[in-house]
Amino acid sequence: MELKEEQFQSWIGNTETVKDQIRTSPLTAMAAMLDRSPLTDLEALPPLWHWLFFLKPANQSELGADGHPEKGDFLPPIDLPRRMWAGSRFQFHHPLFAGDQIERKSEILNVTIKEGRSGQLAFVCVGHTLSNQKGPALYEEHDIVYRSGVSNAASPPPTPAPAPKDEDFSRTVNPDPILLFRYSALTFNGHRIHYDREYATQVEGYDGLIVHGPLLATLLTDVLLENVPECELMKFEFKALSPVFDLNSFEVCGKKVSDNGEYTLWIRDNEGSLCMQAKATINIGHKN
Repeated sequence: MELKEEQFQSWIGNTETVKDQIRTSPLTAMAAMLDRSPLTDLEALPPLWHWLFFLKPANQSELGADGHPEKGDFLPPIDLPRRMWAGSRFQFHHPLFAGDQIERKSEILNVTIKEGRSGQLAFVCVGHTLSNQKGPALYEEHDIVYRSGVSNAASPPPTPAPAPKDEDFSRTVNPDPILLFRYSALTFNGHRIHYDREYATQVEGYDGLIVHGPLLATLLTDVLLENVPECELMKFEFKALSPVFDLNSFEVCGKKVSDNGEYTLWIRDNEGSLCMQAKATINIGHKN
């Protein structure tokens, strides 16, 4: 059945508020996964580590065939089988710390239906305001894309654009299934494309297991702060362009583009393709 935008207009403005506490154990596990030292009590959460919280686990009986919760609670019930994290845009206001009581207010901002090479695409934009006792700490706009089934073999996907090769710094990452499993466990992500190879290849038609988009984004910010350590991240945005599979290592790259604290960041796969691109604005000389 063909989707129409007007089917989902009543979902725009739908809101949800959830509360949590920043606990130490997920932070320690995340640090171990990234091969870094555990945070001290005085260290702020690194960027994007808030994704370890507000997990809202669904009952096993409420999961769809792909391992995601069935749609139609907060998110609109878009009847397309493939769901991916397309990108996000952030503004950071002040840091978060272990022990903080936190609240996230979410709102459906927009629902757009488009026609792609393999069928219809639905884009849902969700705004999240995350606050602690000092008020709003960060704002995120999260883009979710829903796609129809496996592409027709007669219409192969477009060739990804080549990634830049002029980075100032980079890190090589081996995305083995253990790394993907640990990140899925940390974020209570049941999406089968990240750990079920048979499902990922035979049902959704991918070449291998998919590296999580949020994990790639977290690695981009981690590499930035590793190479520009005395800084505060003010703005960050990323867009997923092409899947990254567990079959080969990939490069996490960054480059300074101005003296005003602006950096470009990207993920380059083993074939030199651009898989994710990002922009960051930092406040140099400040570290919370």
